[in-house]
Amino acid sequence: MFLAFIIASVAVITILALLGLVGSMYQRVGPNQALVVYGWGGTEIITGSGKMVVPLFQSYEMLSLELMSFDVAPEQDLYSSQGVAVTVEAVAQIKIKSDPESIRTAAEQLLKKSSQDREGLIRLVMEGHLRGIVGLLTIEQIVKEPEMVAGRFRQTVADDLSKMGLEVVSFTIKKVMDEQQYIVNMGLPDVSKITREAEIARAEAERDITIKRAAASREAAIAQASADQERVIAQAASETKQAEAVRDLNMKKAQYDALVNEQRAVADKAFEIATNQSQQRVAVEEVKIEQAQKQEKIKVSQLEVQRRELELESTLIKQSLAEQQQIQILAEADRQKTAIMAAGQADALREKGKAEAEIITLKGKAEAEIILLKGQAEAAAMQLRAEAYQQYSQAAILDRVVSGLPEMARSYSEALSKVDKIVIVSNGEGKGASALTGEVTKMIAQMPEVIETLTGLKIGELWGKLPGALEQKEQPANIGSMPPQ
Repeated sequence: MFLAFIIASVAVITILALLGLVGSMYQRVGPNQALVVYGWGGTEIITGSGKMVVPLFQSYEMLSLELMSFDVAPEQDLYSSQGVAVTVEAVAQIKIKSDPESIRTAAEQLLKKSSQDREGLIRLVMEGHLRGIVGLLTIEQIVKEPEMVAGRFRQTVADDLSKMGLEVVSFTIKKVMDEQQYIVNMGLPDVSKITREAEIARAEAERDITIKRAAASREAAIAQASADQERVIAQAASETKQAEAVRDLNMKKAQYDALVNEQRAVADKAFEIATNQSQQRVAVEEVKIEQAQKQEKIKVSQLEVQRRELELESTLIKQSLAEQQQIQILAEADRQKTAIMAAGQADALREKGKAEAEIITLKGKAEAEIILLKGQAEAAAMQLRAEAYQQYSQAAILDRVVSGLPEMARSYSEALSKVDKIVIVSNGEGKGASALTGEVTKMIAQMPEVIETLTGLKIGELWGKLPGALEQKEQPANIGSMPPQ
């Protein structure tokens, strides 16, 4: 097994070595080169392909078939057929011909030479032929007919270059000069002729321009005159129309002014009539106002008379009657004052209770919107409280009312205690102080009536229904007969 592997490896290496050897022996060339193989089997030219070159028996060289460019510029002057020394500079494109025979010929003569040697040899051949061609031509032909010179050069040099396997692709003269200024002076006659012809052409052109300018000026003058005439006619027509327009405008303006004056007169007359009517109405209204003022003055005078009569009557009342009436009035005033104060306090307490109840209700509603359970609990509590009040007996209600009577009596006493001085007006019978005590007693005795007025509770009836009070049933229910609490 191992021996077979070794044999296979040696075989592979041998094949690879043979392939490498064959590859190194095979020489290839492109389309721009020629392969020259010489030795065993003779000389062979190969282009655009390849060939096996056997070492030790054959050798090969590469020959370029590319285009070669040369500057042809002889160092010495060239003489024309006229004997004029000129300097000629040209450029030529040379290449090896493509046929095998020409390549073989070029290989025989140029294969071992360097590029400089090849260019020098070819340049010498071309300069010699150029010298011969210039000697056969005049300066005028060289300068004016460069294509003819190039054609002759290609024809003349073609044979010699063909013997070397070469051909001329192109030949172009770049520059022709001479030291005697022959070429410069050669063009002077032509320059003079051209200048003269140019001046003649310029003069003729100026003449034509003058003629055409005069004709154009004449036509322009005619056109200007025609335009001026039309402008005058148009201006006259325009002025006529303008005058007519001004006339029509003045007529319309006069008509408008007349109409305006007429309307103004009518308006002034109407304004005058309206003014007179307004003044008449104002005068009538002024008369009515004066009459009303007089009637008001009469009414005021009558009222003043009545007031004085009443004042006189009041001053003529008897002194005793006045004193009695004054005492009664004072007592009634005190009684009404006490009643009003009690009613005011009760109203204040009621309004305060209503306000507090309303505040509690609003607060309960607000809290109910935030916390529903708390609102429900407060509503339930209020319901229970209302039911408890409904279950109160009349005795309990009477007990609450009676317990408040001393406080009300104390309020009356405090009101009287704040009086610094009391003036008693009497009729001389000595009853002034007792009358004051009686008035105070009457005020306190009226408290049940006040409570009944404010609350609707009849104190006498409730008191009569209590146990132990039946023996007092026939007595009047007043606050003076109630036992102290």
